[in-house]
Amino acid sequence: MTRLECLPIALLTLILAGCGQESDSPPVDGRDFDGVSYSEPAPYSGKVIDGYLTHARVWLDMDGDSQYTPGPLEIELENGNIAVLESGEPTTVSGQGGEFSLDVTELDLEPEVGPDLDPGDYPLYAVALPGKTLEQTWRGDVPVTRAFIMSAAPGVRNITPLTTLARYRSLFGLGSYLQTPEDLAGSLAGLNLVADYVLSGDERAHAYARALARFMASQIPDEYNAALAKAGSDGTERYLSKQAAYLLGISLVQNAPSVIAVVNEAAGGDYANVDVSSLSLPEVPLEYSDPVLLTHQRILAQPENDQNLPVSTSSLMVSSELFFDYSEAGQLLSVSAEGCLEPSMPELARLIEVNGRMYQLGSQWRPSVSLSPQSRIAYEAEGIDERLIFDWENRRIYFETSTTCHEHEGISAGSTELAGNPEVAYHWQQTEGAVGELVAEIPRSDGSILVRRLEPQPEPELAPDDFGGFTLVENGSRIASLELGGTEAACADLPATDTEVIALDHVVTDQIGYAFTGYEPQPANFVNLALEYDTRDLDGEGAGAPVSRLLRYGFLDPDLSGLANVDAGSGFQWAMYYQTTFDPANPDLIREAYLASYNGARECKREFEETPSSAYAKVEYSYQALSEYLLGLLD
Repeated sequence: MTRLECLPIALLTLILAGCGQESDSPPVDGRDFDGVSYSEPAPYSGKVIDGYLTHARVWLDMDGDSQYTPGPLEIELENGNIAVLESGEPTTVSGQGGEFSLDVTELDLEPEVGPDLDPGDYPLYAVALPGKTLEQTWRGDVPVTRAFIMSAAPGVRNITPLTTLARYRSLFGLGSYLQTPEDLAGSLAGLNLVADYVLSGDERAHAYARALARFMASQIPDEYNAALAKAGSDGTERYLSKQAAYLLGISLVQNAPSVIAVVNEAAGGDYANVDVSSLSLPEVPLEYSDPVLLTHQRILAQPENDQNLPVSTSSLMVSSELFFDYSEAGQLLSVSAEGCLEPSMPELARLIEVNGRMYQLGSQWRPSVSLSPQSRIAYEAEGIDERLIFDWENRRIYFETSTTCHEHEGISAGSTELAGNPEVAYHWQQTEGAVGELVAEIPRSDGSILVRRLEPQPEPELAPDDFGGFTLVENGSRIASLELGGTEAACADLPATDTEVIALDHVVTDQIGYAFTGYEPQPANFVNLALEYDTRDLDGEGAGAPVSRLLRYGFLDPDLSGLANVDAGSGFQWAMYYQTTFDPANPDLIREAYLASYNGARECKREFEETPSSAYAKVEYSYQALSEYLLGLLD
């Protein structure tokens, strides 16, 4: 069961001798194993290196989940047969010099099952155990203080922080290091990324590796680290999901340039004397659950023929697009708009309640739009026109605009570029996580500041979890309020588990009454207001997250109705439509929303209306998993 593999590694300035020629001996240039697998009999051997690590758990990841898998393990072969590894994935513990030897005899299959499994076809993994794994240093053996996980591409026998970085870059399709940004490629040029840098005395590679190991350790979940530190732990514990391990790899690739830049600055050319433990490395929290996030909205709010709104939905053109930016922890950092956006203070307050982790809200970023015709004009010009920036640590949100979309609201752009002082600055107070008030400060051309306050209302007993009442105050004067009435009309006669009802896309199952005061005189039909919800048990078992789909609610907004291109005699309503393929983990993600004329109170027990034929605006939603979003940032 021998295998010859020659891996093309772009940054190897030392050409690997004998590539393409069969060899049964490791190279003799001081590197021992240089990462290329040689034709050797079992066992499958290599090294675990930060410095040399003894008592690190090593395994061959044959099922691709980045965790050790015990037996019996089934492997599906290309011929359709199943190979059963009774002992699970080959595993061992590293010894002196970081050396390990995996027993791979179970990979020899019976001829009727299929060809032998080649260990060189699978990646190697190693986990350093806190307090147990020892790093061999010139001062003696030093216990590892915090766990970290390393890996190596198939066929690579050394497992180091650098092989981990190289493997994930290849896995993400990012090509060779010669194609990376200069701050990374320049630093890694001339390094053999899969070599034994301790044996070869490469101090630069060693310094980079130790810093990367420290960064990787900082991202291991505390619970996993604690489990590995327990007296009975041997490193075979399964804790990380496949997606969590994938996110760790993405974060390593994303932050490696910053880590290496810190090492370069500290070294000043003398890498042998870098004290890695004293370096100020990036601190990057991760959300290991890999949540689904709203990443894009497309807003259609411009009539084709410059008619007044509302118009036929088929004649609405794109007037803006919103792009949502997140941290590795899934926290919203900014919202950028090509065209115009319309910040909603109630929605900002809802977002503040979860500290910017919008995925915890169920329905993410409920719609709000600008109906100004200037939005389309700005959208057709290249570049970002407006932006919301979130400073969660200091409890600040900043709105910047370079457009004239908000002049009717008293918000004027200070520049045709997004720079300088923000046009609106928000700040807030919180008590035990709840928003006490949200304040917007808007500088005026005469030097004064318009102050708007959103004061959340006390919630009645039957209030929904995802919609709160509020009072809006402007320069000390109350201008509007939404008060939940505390009355709930559940459609008691609706057979919520009936097969025919479950098959419908949207059904009004609950109505929660509310009163909206202010903006007098109000339209005559703006009475008997109710939040309409779909709360069916859509999976039929109640096993998924609770379904709470807000379908419709009415509101008044003089900033919208006062526009010359808007006819709004009856008020507005948002009608929201959700994903038709039910996802128990994300049941409340909005697919599209329509801003339409308010059409009055409706009965509770009914199938929700089809999408409207006439509307002021349509909003389309797009989502990505956090890992997918972060991977896109690497391209």
